[in-house]
Amino acid sequence: MSAPLTYLHRCCQRSVLLVVARRQWSTNSASPPPLHRRLLLFLTQRFYDVEMLLRWRYQAQRSQLQKKNVYYSYTQRFYGPDIASAYYILSLKGGFRYVGQSEWFRTNQRGKFSWDFLNHKNTPIEEADMSYTIINYTGLENLERQRSLRTLKLKGCPEVDDWFLARLHLFQDSLEELDISHCPRITTGGLAALRNLKGLKHLNVSSLPGISNPGLVIILLEEMLPQCQITANGYDHNLRKVEEEEEEQMQRQRSLCEETKAHNPV
Repeated sequence: MSAPLTYLHRCCQRSVLLVVARRQWSTNSASPPPLHRRLLLFLTQRFYDVEMLLRWRYQAQRSQLQKKNVYYSYTQRFYGPDIASAYYILSLKGGFRYVGQSEWFRTNQRGKFSWDFLNHKNTPIEEADMSYTIINYTGLENLERQRSLRTLKLKGCPEVDDWFLARLHLFQDSLEELDISHCPRITTGGLAALRNLKGLKHLNVSSLPGISNPGLVIILLEEMLPQCQITANGYDHNLRKVEEEEEEQMQRQRSLCEETKAHNPV
């Protein structure tokens, strides 16, 4: 049993014991208990059933995630890699634009899309917008044949992680613009893999909660990608604060050394 569920179980048990104790001392036993107490009693009696339902829900979500990011080998075999990549993007409610075309193919609010993209069988994709989709490391395999991909937007993708960034080297010869802002699973270690994208011109790393010391990280990115314009909003990356903390630490060390010399004269 997981720790949060165990804690919830104990809280429910304690609450029910308090309810029972109050009932024994209550003079008006005919009145029904409040709704929240009845709910706690129900959760305690059906705790393991609720836990099983939560596990089934989690497994169903992971299964759906894997199904959405499966490799579209059948589509690629009969329609080619460009159509397969396009269909994968639209199935995740993303959008894309073909090379030499100004029209974007996107899904509507109901998740429906036009099948006109089938008319561009041998046309590679130049721009792809996968923002707020569930694309992951496995699903990226559906885009690996798109060697003309110049723009890839991954804003707010919950499954984009460090392993995903490490696989972006497939587009090192074409990718010029990358947006990985608001991705909660990206850490400082994953950003180091972007050094392979030597042709990158625009990089958005705004509001990444997994990044520690964002000011230093941005400096490292600028050194790794000197030709790239980096956008990093949503951080308090003032280097003066870092320098002041380092200076205070050095002063403390000096004071400690002086005190040690004063107590232990040569």
